[in-house]
Amino acid sequence: MTSHYIDSFADELGPEKIIHIYDPASGLKAIVVLDNLSLGPAIGGCRMAADVTTREVFRLARAMTLKNAINFLPYGGGKSAILCDPRSADRDRLIQAFAQAIQNLTEYIPGPDMGTDEQTMATIKEITGRAVGLPRHLGGLPLDELGTTGFGVAVAADVASQKLGLPLKGARVTIQGFGNVGKAAARFLAERGAKIIAVSDSQGAVFNPEGLALEPLLAAVGRGKKVAESGAGQPLERDALVGLETDIFIPAARPDVVTIRNQDQLKATLVLEGANIPITHEAARLLHQRGVMVVPDVIANGGGVTCAASELEGLSEEDTFHRIRTNITRNTEELFDRLRREQRPPHEIAQQMASERIEDAMAARASG
Repeated sequence: MTSHYIDSFADELGPEKIIHIYDPASGLKAIVVLDNLSLGPAIGGCRMAADVTTREVFRLARAMTLKNAINFLPYGGGKSAILCDPRSADRDRLIQAFAQAIQNLTEYIPGPDMGTDEQTMATIKEITGRAVGLPRHLGGLPLDELGTTGFGVAVAADVASQKLGLPLKGARVTIQGFGNVGKAAARFLAERGAKIIAVSDSQGAVFNPEGLALEPLLAAVGRGKKVAESGAGQPLERDALVGLETDIFIPAARPDVVTIRNQDQLKATLVLEGANIPITHEAARLLHQRGVMVVPDVIANGGGVTCAASELEGLSEEDTFHRIRTNITRNTEELFDRLRREQRPPHEIAQQMASERIEDAMAARASG
């Protein structure tokens, strides 16, 4: 990789390290990006997907830098990717090879992400001595089982609904990506009286304008069915969700699902970013100009990394949920307050909120 390529996305915050891993014996190909370590060692998920790029891993690592800072967590930002289809027969062998490859990269603490899970983290912890998002029997706070990321999305919705005058009871919710984050967000919002009218996975979508029967849908997905095969509503093409008229849209899957090419199709009052970097900044600016309110990922989905930090620090489940509610409530309220004063797009304001703390830490690090 040339320095010119690195310079194309490096700035004053980072990245501090970009590591490409290749192990001919196992066939492992992986990427690790440590973005900024001013606040402490990096916490960031390890995802498994065949098509992840270095730029994507950097952008995800930067999101973790900002997310940790904005949530007042004493950790830097990092991310990693194992370049493999998570359904591959080589999955377990590649995870072990990856753990061995990062064994001495002690400033990086992996967690679960798309394509990996609590058992993945158990394997990595056994080899490296460090990981978060562990199974409960290993002393972990299993964020997918607890649904902490989805819980944080619902907390952001609580604040936004008050600020926008959009009651959650009866609000129509569309969730793009019905994995661990999407399912948990659906449950927590349904508890608040919202109607989940459409959800999608990688293969398709399902829609019912009167609201999907959530428990049968969750049960069908739990048995391995795709959402379009669940019988919960009208099957749709996967990408049709962006164009549905809805009150709340939650992108909870891959990056860049809303871009300048399709942002004009989005018909929602409020967008809660359940996934990392699901909307390009160009699209987010256009949404802001159209009056669509977006609560950025570094605020809305901060429940997952807060749970990971709480696990490292030995906090209980009760204390963890309290910490998530406190952090995300405070950050969402500050976002709306600054929006009212500054009239800038939400992503710019959220980045500024995080950068202020990072810059203070960098100055202290330099002077120390």
